[in-house]
Amino acid sequence: MSPNDAYALLVSRTGYLPMPLSGPDYLELLPALWRSVNDYGIRVDHRTYNCPGLNPLRRRSSGVTAKGGLWEVHYDPYDLSQIWVRDARIGEWITVPWTHRHLVSAPFADFTWRRARDLLAMRGQDDTNQAAVAAAVDQLLTRGESGPGRRIAARTRAALESARSVPALPQAPAPEDAEDETTVLEQPSNIIPFSVFDAFTDGSRL
Repeated sequence: MSPNDAYALLVSRTGYLPMPLSGPDYLELLPALWRSVNDYGIRVDHRTYNCPGLNPLRRRSSGVTAKGGLWEVHYDPYDLSQIWVRDARIGEWITVPWTHRHLVSAPFADFTWRRARDLLAMRGQDDTNQAAVAAAVDQLLTRGESGPGRRIAARTRAALESARSVPALPQAPAPEDAEDETTVLEQPSNIIPFSVFDAFTDGSRL
C-alpha cells in the first residue's frame, strides 16, 4: 500500500481528528529557499535580512550536501518583513528581520514589493536600492489605507453634480389614436388553495 492508501484506510477505520497547527508546523508549510549566510546576512530578491542570531552560521556550511551547504530559508509571501532560517545543528528556527523594515509602516506582500520596484524602474530610478523600494512600498500601503486621493474624489463629485444638473428631455404627447401598451394581467377566476399538511394525521397516507 502507498502512504496515501494506508492513511485513507486508517481514517476510514478510526476517523479523522483535526488538530490546530503549532508555530513550527506553520513555518514548515511556508515556501522554502536555499541561501548562504554571509557577513551582511542573507539576500533574498534584493532584500537583506540580518540579526545577531546568524553569527554562528556566517560563512559556514549547513551540512546539507544535496544543497551545496546552503541554509534552508522559509518566508511568508504575504509578509516579507522577516524570514526564518533553519539551524540544522540544533533543529530550531531563527527569525531574521529585514534590515529596512523600520522604513515601512506595515507588513507587505511579495506583489507589493514587485509593484514598487516596477514603479521605480518606470521612473528611471534604481529598483535594487532597498531604501528607495522601501519608501515606494510604504507609499503604496499608505495610499491603499487612505483610499482615493483628493483629486479623484473631487472629479467624482463634479461628475455626479453635472449629471444631476442635466434637465430632463420633454416628453412628446402621444397621439389620440395610439393604443395603450400597458399590459393588464388577467385575474384567475377560480383559485383553489392548498390545504395545510398535518404530519400527525396525514402522514399515514404518504
